[in-house]
Amino acid sequence: MTNLLIILLFVFGGVALMVVLGLRFAKPMEPEQLSRITRWLWPLVGLMLVLSIARYYWPA
Repeated sequence: MTNLLIILLFVFGGVALMVVLGLRFAKPMEPEQLSRITRWLWPLVGLMLVLSIARYYWPA
């Protein structure tokens, strides 16, 4: 139980550190760059879902 609490403490500490550093150093994206990334996002999410379903039904 103690190991679990230590692991959770490190995970939440790491997430808090990422949030603080992201708020401090991250710059807003340009709308053009955001649209380019968004164009690829949905097909990749769909591919990930298809591959995970295939892996579920046809285990190696």
